[in-house]
Amino acid sequence: MSTVLITGGSRGIGAAAVELFAQRGDTVYFLYEKNHDAANAVMQHTGATGICCDVADGEAVRSAFRQVGDVDTLICNAGICHTGLMSMMPEADWDRIFSVNVKGIYHCVNAAMESFLKKQRGCVITVSSMWGQVGASCEAAYSATKGAVISLTKALAKELGPAGIRVNCVAPGVILTDMCQNVDPEILNEMAQEAPVGRNGTPEDVAKAMAYLVDADFVTGHVLSVNGGYVI
Repeated sequence: MSTVLITGGSRGIGAAAVELFAQRGDTVYFLYEKNHDAANAVMQHTGATGICCDVADGEAVRSAFRQVGDVDTLICNAGICHTGLMSMMPEADWDRIFSVNVKGIYHCVNAAMESFLKKQRGCVITVSSMWGQVGASCEAAYSATKGAVISLTKALAKELGPAGIRVNCVAPGVILTDMCQNVDPEILNEMAQEAPVGRNGTPEDVAKAMAYLVDADFVTGHVLSVNGGYVI
C-alpha cells in the first residue's frame, strides 16, 4: 500500500482517480480549491482525505504536504481552462491559467521532493491534453500551458531519474467532464465520430491510464495519449 496525493481531486478526472486508487488499497489524499460539497462527497464515497488548497499558492501547497507527510505518488491533475480569442483574453486570466496549470506543478513537485529523496524513489504523473500536443483554436492559453506541462514532464524525468523518481504524463482528449458542459452536444458528437474508437472519453479512462503509469517501473518521460485516437 502506498500514499497517493492527487490535486484537483474533487471532480471529473481527479475524482475518478481518487476512487480508483482508493479501490486499489492506497492511502489517498486529494487537494481541491473551493468546491466543498463535491469534496465532501468524494471523501464520503472513497474514504480519501481532502484538503482545501489552491495549488497556485506555494505556501498553501507546502502546508498541505505537511499534513499528508510521506508521499509515494503525486498526480498533478489540477487545471483550469479558458475559451476565447487570445486577443480578447484579460491578462489576469492569462496569468491565472499559467499559475494553476504550470506553476501548480512546480509547487507540488517541489513540496514532494523531501519525501521522494528520503526514500530515493517516487512517481509523478502530470496531466496535459491533446491540445498541448497539437494546439486548439480559441484555446491558446490552455494549449500553451498543456504544452508546457509536456516539456516540464520530459525535463523532470531526466533531472529526477537518477534519484529514483519517475515522471510521466497523460494527455487526455475529449473527456466528458464539467469542462464540456458549455460545449454544443452536436460538436461533442462530431468529435466522438472522428475518434477511431467512436466515442468520447470518461474520467475513468484517464484514471486507468494513470494507474498504468504508476505501476510501469521502467517507463519515465512518457506522454500517454488518452484520446481514443483522435490525435495520433
